[in-house]
Amino acid sequence: MKAVVLLSGGLDSSTVLYQAKAEGMQCYALSFDYHQRHRQELEAARAIADSAGVVEHQCVHFDLRQWGGSALTDDRLTLPRDRDPEAMAQEIPITYVPARNTIFLSFGLAYAEAIAAPRVYIGVNALDYSGYPDCRPDYIAAMGKVFALGTKQGREGHPIEIHTPLIHRSKVEIIQLGNQLGVPWAKTWSCYSEGGGQTPPIACGHCDSCRLRLAAFQQLNLRDPLPYGAAARPGAS
Repeated sequence: MKAVVLLSGGLDSSTVLYQAKAEGMQCYALSFDYHQRHRQELEAARAIADSAGVVEHQCVHFDLRQWGGSALTDDRLTLPRDRDPEAMAQEIPITYVPARNTIFLSFGLAYAEAIAAPRVYIGVNALDYSGYPDCRPDYIAAMGKVFALGTKQGREGHPIEIHTPLIHRSKVEIIQLGNQLGVPWAKTWSCYSEGGGQTPPIACGHCDSCRLRLAAFQQLNLRDPLPYGAAARPGAS
């Protein structure tokens, strides 16, 4: 059975791709170059797609910098640094990109219908402290209705399903699942920074995404294989 898997190259989406493979899906990976600050994730997506042996890996290009509204698409906005989980949970952060998952799922839906794939996988996570509004179960349920009502396939009684295998898992549980599935963490990229302008790229260890990732590896007494800057939190390599 075919499935479109939205793949950023991060910890969550990479685990979802490997989960879809474990479920016997023929995976068609879909990534997005929206001129995000952390474009290194696109290199990670290519590496993960290759390692997973997907049938096809497409990358859609568009520019969300023209509107900004997020620290990931507007260089004038500063990334939050060294925040603890309580601070992250207080409000929707400035790294939220307006309507990003709605845009991504729309492309995923179009791709899935074009290739007759009955499933679209996305690595949203409702337990992540970032609290993005487009990663929550009620949002996914609403988008499921859009999938059913907004396509020929759906109106003919065969709606494309959205699969969210990580939505109720903690970061620790996601890493545990990824370890079982054989996800190559060293090929992934979670950092919101540009990679330090170095080769190989160096994760900052200070942004919300790095801190959540590092904390989860540390709770499992595991070493995150990504290279981090010298001032990163303990547990970084």
